[in-house]
Amino acid sequence: MKFVLRNILGAVSMVLLVIHTLIIGIFVFSSIIWKVSLPAKHRGKYADPFVVGVANVWLAVILFWLRHVLRIRFEVENNVELSMNQWYMVISNHQSWVDIFALFHVTKGKIPLLKFFIKKELAKVPVVGQAWWALDYPFMQRHSRAYLAKHPEKADDDLRATKKACEKFSHKPTSIVNFLEGTRFTQEKHDKQKAPYQYLLRPKAGGIAFAIQALGERFSSMIDTTIVYQGTPPSFWDLACGRVGTVQMHLRHVEIPHQFHTMDYQHNRQDKKDFQQWLHELWLVKDAHIAQIKAS
Repeated sequence: MKFVLRNILGAVSMVLLVIHTLIIGIFVFSSIIWKVSLPAKHRGKYADPFVVGVANVWLAVILFWLRHVLRIRFEVENNVELSMNQWYMVISNHQSWVDIFALFHVTKGKIPLLKFFIKKELAKVPVVGQAWWALDYPFMQRHSRAYLAKHPEKADDDLRATKKACEKFSHKPTSIVNFLEGTRFTQEKHDKQKAPYQYLLRPKAGGIAFAIQALGERFSSMIDTTIVYQGTPPSFWDLACGRVGTVQMHLRHVEIPHQFHTMDYQHNRQDKKDFQQWLHELWLVKDAHIAQIKAS
């Protein structure tokens, strides 16, 4: 009976999420019309606050549902001073769709609204894709190694796209999120990578390196977030059914060495090697911390 009730709750959650998103979509498209009707120089002052307000309403309702209906418990250990007037680079391990909501839960109203690097193909997702555009989420066109081997002239596309996206961020406080593993953790992926960590995949350095290069001193430090679940990381359906339980989160402050603000990650081999080694050491610390949490 409990299993049946949980699945009914999951179906109700999914239906309400769609209805909620469609209703918010009315305000999203209204904000887009308002934004594109203004001269570019006035959009940041007059349109963006409205767009962010709509996004915050959408998030507030979902986070309320997660905490009070689905009964997800967030246990947060935060060693970072947070401010709405600062620039933040937020990094995290990645295991589940729940990670995104967990990050919004711990940062909403405390730092500028989180922004993720989105695959360009996702811009076509109804309502959500348009909302991401209105919020100035950066859309990235990632090229495979095979494609770059045939088209080496495209090698700098990611860097140029990142710099272009970050130009807007340089004028007002912004929070950029990067799941360094690039994909959700599974044991199969871990074994295939032969990763030197117990609970993490290998970190991908390119995306975060480009962002640091693009914004330089704006990102003098990072918020390193560690997320740990009880047992197996939950799927989106587990989330909808309220089968998540307790989510443990730890936030710590990490200084970005000054040398990386001016590095040439794409073309300087030593810069690339040093930056990758720095991330590897961060990941060793995170992996040990996850092991400690699970052991306790």
